[in-house]
Amino acid sequence: MDAREDWSHSRVDVAPTAFARYLSGSEIYVFLVSFLCVFYLSNASLLLSHYDLGWHLAAGDLIRDRGEVPFQDPWSFTLGEKRWYNLSWLWDVIASALYQYTGFGGLVILIVACGAIIAGYLAFCCLRSGASALAACIAVFSACLLYPCYEAAPNMYLAAAPNIATMLFSVIFYGECLRRRRWYLLPVMMVLWVNLHGGFVLGFPIIGVFCGAALLRRDWVNFRNYFFAGVGCLAAIFVNPLGWHIYDGVTATLGHFIQANIGEWRPYFHNMEIPGSIPGITYALTFVALELRYRGSTRVPLEPRLLAWLFLILGLYQFRYISFFFMFSTVPLALHIDRLLPKRLSGLQAQRALLAAGIIGVCALPLTFIQVRPALALPNMLSEEDARYLEAHASHARLLNHWNVGGYLIFRTHGSVPVFVDGRAATAYPDDLLRDYLKLVRWEIDETAWDAVIEKYKIDAVLWVKAHEELRRFLVDKRGWREDYTGAYESLYTKPRASSVPRQAGEAPSQ
Repeated sequence: MDAREDWSHSRVDVAPTAFARYLSGSEIYVFLVSFLCVFYLSNASLLLSHYDLGWHLAAGDLIRDRGEVPFQDPWSFTLGEKRWYNLSWLWDVIASALYQYTGFGGLVILIVACGAIIAGYLAFCCLRSGASALAACIAVFSACLLYPCYEAAPNMYLAAAPNIATMLFSVIFYGECLRRRRWYLLPVMMVLWVNLHGGFVLGFPIIGVFCGAALLRRDWVNFRNYFFAGVGCLAAIFVNPLGWHIYDGVTATLGHFIQANIGEWRPYFHNMEIPGSIPGITYALTFVALELRYRGSTRVPLEPRLLAWLFLILGLYQFRYISFFFMFSTVPLALHIDRLLPKRLSGLQAQRALLAAGIIGVCALPLTFIQVRPALALPNMLSEEDARYLEAHASHARLLNHWNVGGYLIFRTHGSVPVFVDGRAATAYPDDLLRDYLKLVRWEIDETAWDAVIEKYKIDAVLWVKAHEELRRFLVDKRGWREDYTGAYESLYTKPRASSVPRQAGEAPSQ
């Protein structure tokens, strides 16, 4: 009996108890960060599938080699007098250095770490607003599963692209404004944000909503703080290599006609994938229903509610904003869910369950990374083998390439095969060229448009989607071009010599 008592009171259970006491209050963070990071890692191949990653890495290499940010594009033959506005130069440099020393694994870890910070900040905002740990966990976990929009690849928002900087800083600005204390740090963070991504302009609506709400409440102290934070952020945006030309770079993207042809700028309904989009639609409908049901609630802070509705409406208009709706809606949703949860589920037992599950998630993290790491690579849209063939046979050609492979071509060849166009769009290419290119990106071939572009830009090679059978028939059967090379996804067509071009009906033979 004494031995049994000795065993039951031994130190075997002291360590877990001490460990649980040490993590008291952090259970929700352990759970959210661990399981969401496992989810993001399990989608590691998607994290690297953004079409622009190639040119971002090449731009980082270029900046590090030169020691300065270039204002002229060195990779295309179609830039004309256009100035290159690289709004993400700092992200490019960071990504380039990470890739050089850690490979794609380092890039994936960086993106997953950003996702973890976003989840932690959102959980903090929910708890600070008065939601229970379980309600906050449900709202944040749901939103963080949905805002990356992996079902709408490549239009994703937690991926190896500068977009992640805007996602991260938007949440930090949101959290710090909601906290109402460290507003003076926002201009300092804006200096980083403006050099990482052109989405820095979203910081101003966030501050503006909080400033406007303070004015409505006649809260003059916070109104003054937010006002000065906004002024400081406005001054901070000029701390960048482009100086005041940063405005030209932003306007080259926002409101440009090219947006109508880029998926992330098109309406939400254009990017819907069924059944993949059903969870996101269900989340949005749940938010709307609870907001209407508890529309008179004073428990939900006005600012998160306004931001959630604002970005829900914007997200339906342009898909890229729907991710911000998922993030900004977590506070209102958590407080609404709290009303529906039985009180017995929001106490100590729920926190212990979250901690136990979180520890399991932490243990699964390294195993997940080990499993996915061997497969980390760029998509095979343009393989290394494809690039070597192009370097050997098309380095002196005026190559008309498909937009989606332009960034990969820059990454693989670093300019030895000049490109016609890529995802930099209006920040690097003249408007006339973009208008000409858009006439070509249809499954039905406009023969007049193709002939005009080939003639205007003296094109003698075309690198296009292999599955585009109508283009093959047009170039090969009707214009006498040759299909010289076929990769996994792309085909290379080359123009014949003038003497071997087949005559059209009624055309006189050359003398």
